[in-house]
Amino acid sequence: MGEETLRRRESNRKEDGQSIQSHEPQTMNLQKQASLLLFSLHGICMIVGTIIGSGIFVSPKSVLANVGAVGPCLTIWAACGILATLGALCFAELGTMITKSGGEYPYLMEAFGPIPAFLFSWTSLLVTKPSSFAIICLSFAEYASAPFYPGCDPPQAVIKCLAAAAIVVITIVNSLSVKLGSYLQNFLTAAKMIIVTIIIVSGIVLLAQGKTENFKDSFKDSKISASSISLAFYNGLWAYDGWNQLNYITEELKNPYRNLPLSIIIGIPLVTVCYVLINISYFTVMTSTELLQSQAVAVTFGDRVLYPASWIVPLFVAFSTIGSANGTCFTAGRLVYVAGREGHMLKVLSYISVKRLTPAPAIIFYGAIAIIYIIPGDINTLINYFSFAVWIFYGLTVFALIVMRFTRKELRRPIRVPIIIPVIVTLVSILLVLAPIISAPELAYLYCVLFILSGLIVYVLFVHYKFNWPQKISKPITMHLQMLMEVVPAEEATE
Repeated sequence: MGEETLRRRESNRKEDGQSIQSHEPQTMNLQKQASLLLFSLHGICMIVGTIIGSGIFVSPKSVLANVGAVGPCLTIWAACGILATLGALCFAELGTMITKSGGEYPYLMEAFGPIPAFLFSWTSLLVTKPSSFAIICLSFAEYASAPFYPGCDPPQAVIKCLAAAAIVVITIVNSLSVKLGSYLQNFLTAAKMIIVTIIIVSGIVLLAQGKTENFKDSFKDSKISASSISLAFYNGLWAYDGWNQLNYITEELKNPYRNLPLSIIIGIPLVTVCYVLINISYFTVMTSTELLQSQAVAVTFGDRVLYPASWIVPLFVAFSTIGSANGTCFTAGRLVYVAGREGHMLKVLSYISVKRLTPAPAIIFYGAIAIIYIIPGDINTLINYFSFAVWIFYGLTVFALIVMRFTRKELRRPIRVPIIIPVIVTLVSILLVLAPIISAPELAYLYCVLFILSGLIVYVLFVHYKFNWPQKISKPITMHLQMLMEVVPAEEATE
């Protein structure tokens, strides 16, 4: 009995020692899991904050106008979210395989050489980025002016002047101070999430109260064609714009090869749910006809649901749209700056302010181009123009991923998506580009293609052959602008 008791005590001591030793690794594992969760949440918040902007307050009307009924409208919003998720996963593989900055530029360069990469840079600088800035500021102007014109549409002159004023203010803020632009962005992002939450919660409450009559026979009177679906997708995908830049958060994430795809798989579907719920909220108080007749959908929603506090909606939507515009200006101004530094634009665009240390010439150039887009265009035309151009290069970039699976097998791929995903995204991109041209051709698409191809002339003359006479002409202009704006090349500024 004594020996058995000793053996039991010895085994208990061993078990206790094992439990003490195993407690510390368990604690470390819990800390590691909490840290990974924290960084995943950081990535998800960045995704949600980047994508949600002006689009969800502008696009619902255009999506509905193209498909004609509630059911197809909600289906398009969900399908756009799925496409954005698949596209973001493709860009995640590209971003972790080719760790160079510049968006699609280095991917196209690696896969196809300098000409497609230059055409992307050319189109981004002069078409997609400025038109995006113009669309957002026009959206801001519509919502900011709507409360002053109850029962009717604000005059186009008022909307365009207010949009131009917004561009000027944002350009000045970002030219004067990086910190000021950053503080403004943080405040406006918080405002954006407040208005999204208000609309979704109000919609859920109304649904719980039985406001479902507008969802009966939801596919009745729908008008479905290749052209209408493509244009509906253009407007829906405009609201999801920003998914293509998600690979930039690799530097912000710990263990990005795990957390980046996790953030995408959670973040974009979360945005999709928010967008579908916001549209459902709109339809709880408006019929399809009423929504199409509304100048500012969220303002009409606020008037019917939140009265007498309905002023909250246009105020916070204006904050949200101006926040999107500020973020767009901040990033696109840097793109112009990099293009100037690489010799693809005027050299003065790569200079920075001596006093403010901001790429002021690039930001001012970007704002000036955006104002030019505001003068002749309306929001829907600009969105179609923007989406047509941008999906040419989205499709080409995702196709580059397929090409490099065979031509660049030696490249390390920390994230590797199934090949079927880039194939689907490429095919959908082709359909999105070709369908409106074939079924409802417009001169705007031809002008867009001609402008993109005109970049070939610029490339041959000024990049490939490097003619000297443009430099002789631009040198005195650069010198005078440098003195006027007090800017210097970046190398000098850092000394």
